[in-house]
Amino acid sequence: METAEIRRRWLSFFESKGHSVVPSAPLIYDDPNLLFVNAGMVPFKPYFLGQQTPPWDRATSVQKCVRTGDIEEVGKTSRHGTFFQMNGNFSFGDYFKAGAIEMAWELLTIPQGQGGYGIEPDKLWATVYEDDDEAADLWVQLTGIPKERVVRRGLADNYWHMGVAGPGGPCSEIFVDRGPEYGLDGGPAVDEDRFMEVWNLVFMQSSLSDVRTKVDFDISGDLPKKNIDTGMGLERIASILQGVDNMYEIDEVYPVLEKAAEMTGKRYGAQSGHDAAHSHPDDVRLRVVADHIRSSLMLIGDGVTPGNEGRGYVLRRMLRRAVRSMRLLGFDEPSLPHLLPVSMERMSNSYPELKSGFGRISQIAYAEEEAFRRTLAAGTTILDTAVAKTKAAGGTRLEGSEAFSLHDTYGFPIDLTLEMAAEQGLEVDREGFRTLMQEQRDRAKADAKAKKAGHANTEVWKKLRESGATDFRAYVELTSEANVVGLVRDGDLVEELEPGQRGQVVLDRTPFYAESGGQIADAGIITADGARLKVLDVQRPVKGLIAHTVEVLDGAVRPGAEVIAEVDPEWRISACQAHSGTHVVHAALRQVLGPSALQSGSYNKPGYLRLDFAWGQALSPETRSEIEEVANLAVRKDLPVSAHWMSLPQAREWGALALFGETYDEQVRVVEIGGPWSRELCGGTHVQHSSQINALTVTGESSVGSGVRRLEAFVGMDALRFLAKERALVAELTDLVKVQPGELKDRVAALLVRVKDAERELEKMRQEQVMAQVGKLLDYTRDVRGIRVLTHDAGEGAGADDLRTMALDLRHRMGDSAPTVVALTGVAKGRPVVVVATNAPARERGVKAGALVRVAAQTLGGGGGGKDDLAQGGGTDVTRTGEALGRVDAEVAAAAG
Repeated sequence: METAEIRRRWLSFFESKGHSVVPSAPLIYDDPNLLFVNAGMVPFKPYFLGQQTPPWDRATSVQKCVRTGDIEEVGKTSRHGTFFQMNGNFSFGDYFKAGAIEMAWELLTIPQGQGGYGIEPDKLWATVYEDDDEAADLWVQLTGIPKERVVRRGLADNYWHMGVAGPGGPCSEIFVDRGPEYGLDGGPAVDEDRFMEVWNLVFMQSSLSDVRTKVDFDISGDLPKKNIDTGMGLERIASILQGVDNMYEIDEVYPVLEKAAEMTGKRYGAQSGHDAAHSHPDDVRLRVVADHIRSSLMLIGDGVTPGNEGRGYVLRRMLRRAVRSMRLLGFDEPSLPHLLPVSMERMSNSYPELKSGFGRISQIAYAEEEAFRRTLAAGTTILDTAVAKTKAAGGTRLEGSEAFSLHDTYGFPIDLTLEMAAEQGLEVDREGFRTLMQEQRDRAKADAKAKKAGHANTEVWKKLRESGATDFRAYVELTSEANVVGLVRDGDLVEELEPGQRGQVVLDRTPFYAESGGQIADAGIITADGARLKVLDVQRPVKGLIAHTVEVLDGAVRPGAEVIAEVDPEWRISACQAHSGTHVVHAALRQVLGPSALQSGSYNKPGYLRLDFAWGQALSPETRSEIEEVANLAVRKDLPVSAHWMSLPQAREWGALALFGETYDEQVRVVEIGGPWSRELCGGTHVQHSSQINALTVTGESSVGSGVRRLEAFVGMDALRFLAKERALVAELTDLVKVQPGELKDRVAALLVRVKDAERELEKMRQEQVMAQVGKLLDYTRDVRGIRVLTHDAGEGAGADDLRTMALDLRHRMGDSAPTVVALTGVAKGRPVVVVATNAPARERGVKAGALVRVAAQTLGGGGGGKDDLAQGGGTDVTRTGEALGRVDAEVAAAAG
């Protein structure tokens, strides 16, 4: 049974049992404590925590998940992966233990011909919490499973909580016996390789007041409503139903592994067998490729783009580990164009949007691979320099800081550093590298903790939310009468905000737009009897609640006060122009570049917009002008702008575009400009007709990551001001060069040609002056133990190219009749340079250019290297060039011995 069919049957079964089918949330989820959704219940947390009222009594989903706890371990075992799918069924105060157990047994054991999974009942085992007599009895009574196949286990195995104060309860896990070829008999307590866990039923019944560890916590009482939260790993059940050993061999993963093996000439499992704990390195690499290709596909599909921090860095690491693994397997050409389509074909059976969006996805992935290939080339050069420097200093071990810099700054994998350093006879200070990596992780954790602290006091917001949702009036009015529901200062509820203080004000009704969807919050004033509050920011700390960050200008405000909330009308109209302008530019992009140029992020504020979109190369000036013209033509056409509320499936059928990474409710708002020309899911504020956007001018286009470009533009009065500055600048330039505006481009081009010609002539004269010194220098040759040595400091302006030319010319003039060494120093751009050349007789005497350069460069505070006949180096101390040449003399004398 294919994985897509297992997924379909899950949703169909629970829908038939009265569950609402909830689509998977995007992997990027609106939770400040998570990089990605990492469990099936994450989208349901607000309901279990009591922060929100669930819209259904029972629900089911198949949730996309990514866990990145230790990417380095992926592939080393057959169990560990990053992307996975979690089947879940949930009850919010509806059915409890009996219902969960009964439905789980039914789905697992119904014959496949009748819509179930068809697992033989005598292969199933269950575990329960050791004190949960009720669950143990229900298993026997409801399913007929023998009592001896219901195993009691302790807190570590069969009790669930979130790790913090909140809901918790015992759980019951379901295991499938895979047979004696997988291990010992005796149930899950004996061998969890033979007995594979496939489903966990959590009976959420208790309120935990203090959670110290997994097994050490305090229970304060019962939850007001008992809930069910279950999770079945889709990949695990697929391996059971497809009769394969592990997740890497199921139909959604193995085709990529198989293709990678074919491309590299490897045969998976040929040298490892089933013993994943002792896998051959080639098998580990093939599993890394299969896992990371699929995970990257799903992450890019949900709007993640490669970057140097956060989610983007996780994606970048996975893509680069996949490419690196293919390289280690012997495939040096671009590999993603061969592998990514294979993964897309398999995963699109469950997620058809991957096929329709593959142009964008592949563009981003392929650009990242190409960038990494360039990184490998550049990193190799940097590594070679570090190795040469280490050897010059007589070292045998590359410093951990060098390895960390290559890894952290240049994206050069540590395993590649280890391999290439070993090829050149050096070890790497792994302990130093690990220490620096740990320091970086500690900093990241501290940063995450600091961010988390900003959201920690959710109890305050939850308490205010209990008074009801904020009546959001931003779409229909700029001024609202309202009452103060509560005041917050420094994270705590307060009874008053006084002049000069800052805090948050929660109103029962507000016309202020709260920051979301790339649009910043409104500005304005809140006035009460004798009080004026300047609104600095507006946010939604919990769903349904709007908090206004204010500075009290005059008077004082207290809970219960009647106020008037007024949005700055100029601010709002400029913000509307910018947000509608963003939609117009997005539509213009897709019209000019094609449907794959989809928005991946945006930011707009009054008068300014920024739009990130999927595209693999810089836009030409002509293309930028065309996009700007299409956008302004849409503005001039005075297209109607309207908003419609509908269900998410209806919006998709209507062709509305969704912003990647955004989480949407079941009812969504679709904003359209000119009908189908621009239809997007959007909660922002907009103009009523496109002509109200006024002027729109594109001011910049740049790269913000592999396969992602950024357009910036001004709208309205800001666009006109920008154009006025441009016009003034052109006027100044035309006055300076004494031409008409239409002749300016040609005149500037002509001036640039003249400047370049002058620079070339000056460079030619400088080189002639340098080379004129060569004939005179021959008079300064001296004998050092039978070796002719010529040293010279060419001084300021003599760069490496000049010194190499001089050294080779001098060596040629001095001939091969006797051993000869030429050593020259110079200073270029404030840094000293040294070049050494030797002839064949000198090298026969053991005098080699590379060794001499390392000694000289070390004196200059740097490093260098090269071949035995010609080498160069550099440093930082320009005052020691004479000393460096003296060291060359001494080294020649020592070598000539």
